[in-house]
Amino acid sequence: MSDLKMRKKQLTFAETGSCFDTTNSKHIKVRPGGHEALPKKDLDVSAFSFSKKTHRKTPDQFMRRHTGPGGTLCPRTKHETPPPFPDEDVTPIKLKQQLGGKKKADYPAFMERPNPPNTEFRRFYERGDLPVQVEHGGVHNRIAWKVAIEKLDFHHYLPIFFDGLREIEMPYAFLAEQGVYDMMQIGASKVAPVVPQLIVPIKTALNTRNRSVIAKVLKVLQALVKCDREENLVGQALVSYYQRILPILNIFIRQNDNLGDRIDYGQYKRCNLGELIMETLEVFERHGGPHAFINIKYLVPVYESVIIR
Repeated sequence: MSDLKMRKKQLTFAETGSCFDTTNSKHIKVRPGGHEALPKKDLDVSAFSFSKKTHRKTPDQFMRRHTGPGGTLCPRTKHETPPPFPDEDVTPIKLKQQLGGKKKADYPAFMERPNPPNTEFRRFYERGDLPVQVEHGGVHNRIAWKVAIEKLDFHHYLPIFFDGLREIEMPYAFLAEQGVYDMMQIGASKVAPVVPQLIVPIKTALNTRNRSVIAKVLKVLQALVKCDREENLVGQALVSYYQRILPILNIFIRQNDNLGDRIDYGQYKRCNLGELIMETLEVFERHGGPHAFINIKYLVPVYESVIIR
């Protein structure tokens, strides 16, 4: 019996296949970050006309004695309300388990959107058109570049690597994220002219509303704004594209972890979405020039300046 232990690759998407196959993206029809797959609510007729939708009440839905507000506008507190009859809760048990005690369809803004495995980065990498490969080290993996980064055409390669930021499968997620950091670190002077081409991949990744993807993109955005050091050309170039990036941040800006008096031992991972969004907006303001704050304030009204006092 061999001592070699092998683990089966954990697949997130059925289209990925084995390590010897290319991703089968021919049958993928869903749009990344699209809203078509969300559960749709019934149309409220009374909101657009003078008609009103009514339904016939059953006997257990009529008001019983000692259950109303008693002629006042103050509803009864929980301990004053008489206990309901056991047969009044007509919600099926399976439906309760699916909803998890909350009506998730009432909050579609926080729901994850489709994130199909059809990124340009995956297609180019499986075709062998990207000069990168994984270098397995003893402590952690790195990227082995087959061509010097200074010689790469940033207008062609950088948008492809940014499109791979919404990947959640290995090795695509690691190669795309680390490749972006390497290119911004070594070729910082070539990043500013490519900013307009990076907006669509960034917006698509944020529209998936996947928490891990959003956190990854926010960290990359902070590094992107700081990559040209003191010149701040990238930060000023991003100001005109805030209207495409910041609406998603405005949705998740209050998503903080309420731990009470407990300790979060994973703070070094920087996965708290609310704090990460505030950090990103502060970096945008510091490196975005004189017009950054007014544009941020217009799209994220709860944001307060860290420069203007």
